Amino acid sequence: MKVASCLVSGRQPAPELAATAVREALARAGCERAAGVLLFLTRDFAHHAQPAVVAAARAAGTLEVAGCTAYGLLSDGGWLLDDAGAAALVIAPDEAAPAAVPDAPLLSFTGHHTLPYDWQAGPPRAGLLDADAAAWAHGRLSDDTCAAARLPGVQARLACSLGLRLLSGELTVDAVNGYDVQRIGGQAASASLQRCLPADARNNPPLHQLVVVRQPGMPALPILTANGDGSLTLAAPLLPGEPVRWAMRQPLATEQDMRQSLLAAVNPETRPDFAVMFSCLGRGPLFYGDDDRDLLAFREQFPGVPLVGAYGSGQIAPVGGENRLFQNAVVTLLYESAHV
Repeated sequence: MKVASCLVSGRQPAPELAATAVREALARAGCERAAGVLLFLTRDFAHHAQPAVVAAARAAGTLEVAGCTAYGLLSDGGWLLDDAGAAALVIAPDEAAPAAVPDAPLLSFTGHHTLPYDWQAGPPRAGLLDADAAAWAHGRLSDDTCAAARLPGVQARLACSLGLRLLSGELTVDAVNGYDVQRIGGQAASASLQRCLPADARNNPPLHQLVVVRQPGMPALPILTANGDGSLTLAAPLLPGEPVRWAMRQPLATEQDMRQSLLAAVNPETRPDFAVMFSCLGRGPLFYGDDDRDLLAFREQFPGVPLVGAYGSGQIAPVGGENRLFQNAVVTLLYESAHV
């Protein structure tokens, strides 16, 4: 299987950036045209993405171009947050490869502010949500900013890194009032949380890094505010009697979780042919402070494997028989040829 990626940047969101990313990826793959292209563009393209998608399709020699605009871009060659840019991954035609594998998650992109209702059930999906983004498939923009695609002839292994450090064992929710959790584990919610925090965080709890975990592997609930009565306002309501855990996002623990998620998804018999990564704008360089250590973990685990992806406000992954929307997560798809 011939696959390659390329990330390019420029001062202006010109369609030629998309074409250049595709042409350079084709050159790296050693082929003249592609069977499929994943194309991600920065937000600068959000209101005029179609010319760039058309330019990419022409350069690739195929209409099978799918992707979306996003807060930032990444590839195995690096990441981009501040400039206009395009990231492309090309898959060369393979006559021996079977058609799209039904069990592989459906790549899904949306500009909605929440996970579309009809995506919550149905076929497994993995992808990116970035509010007000443009999305496209089969070389055309979607009118409802929702697009989906399957890649031909490949199967995928899913790695999902939530990046959380658990601060407590299982605690029971004692009392709630709407979105305010009042008492947990026999204490006021704020007191329960403070008791579980590391010593250096107790005087000024970093609420933006703290969450409530309902079930392992499921989306966590952010803490929005700490109230004067000792309650905490959450992003979603809890139920009395529900078991929960306190958790925190910390760079070292998050990086370790990313490495473990990739290791758990590895096929011991072969390495992936390529990968697609959907990260959160709350992860990457903005979280780690110097570089995207999640991307670094991937490159160390899979040196030379082509990768393309984007940073958005939400990540989509199938969990517990449903498709869920995560925040502050990294969803990675490790693809290998389905041809034996």
